[in-house]
Amino acid sequence: MSGSTTTVNPWTLVARSFGFDPEESRHHFVVYIPRGAQREIQISEHLSWDERTGSSPVTTGQAPDGQIRAVLARPKWDAIADVVRVEFNRRLKRMGLRTGSWRLGPNLVRREMGKELVLLVWAIEDADPSLIPNAIANWQGLYPEERWWLYTQTAAATGHGLNDRGKGWRKAVRYALTENPVTTDSVARPTMPEFYRRAEAGPQAHFLLERDAPPDDLDADLLEPDPDLTQDEEDDR
Repeated sequence: MSGSTTTVNPWTLVARSFGFDPEESRHHFVVYIPRGAQREIQISEHLSWDERTGSSPVTTGQAPDGQIRAVLARPKWDAIADVVRVEFNRRLKRMGLRTGSWRLGPNLVRREMGKELVLLVWAIEDADPSLIPNAIANWQGLYPEERWWLYTQTAAATGHGLNDRGKGWRKAVRYALTENPVTTDSVARPTMPEFYRRAEAGPQAHFLLERDAPPDDLDADLLEPDPDLTQDEEDDR
């Protein structure tokens, strides 16, 4: 695992990022893609940015700044990378921002998109590879605001990339996005609102392990919708 994010000029990384602008917000995610087809992809969340050194150092500890949020096997990353790129770039174009592409090394992602990416990664990290198309379809069926909500809930309870894998909310996210049936109606949405109702019930949710269920008093921290991030059916490939 990489202990620091990069030796590349940090402003070069900003220029080719997925919408990250330190002047807008220093909060961002780093997707580290190493050389080698067998090496894992690492995603970390960063709350600070230094104009000289860039992203804060990556940590495997409990400190929130630079914390690893997910580690994903390369074949699973390859299965979602292009879908995520197209989704993010479509929205970045609508926002009037430069689009991004995945490169070897560190890739900077604006905060809300980083949350959405990590949510999808959490859904597939321990899932059977055959269920990845289900996860992608259900993830695409969610509004960005719904993805943020799920990320916030999960990160608060079981958000450590290494220590919390397969527990509580992480397990619930996997169930919701991979085991829910995918509708054949392109207009209909996945059955995720039912997941929200069950998740908000805390330990009573039948798909949460009782010993790992999130506490009842967990703050939802629901974000306000952003009209610039509403999905449409455009495909900008």
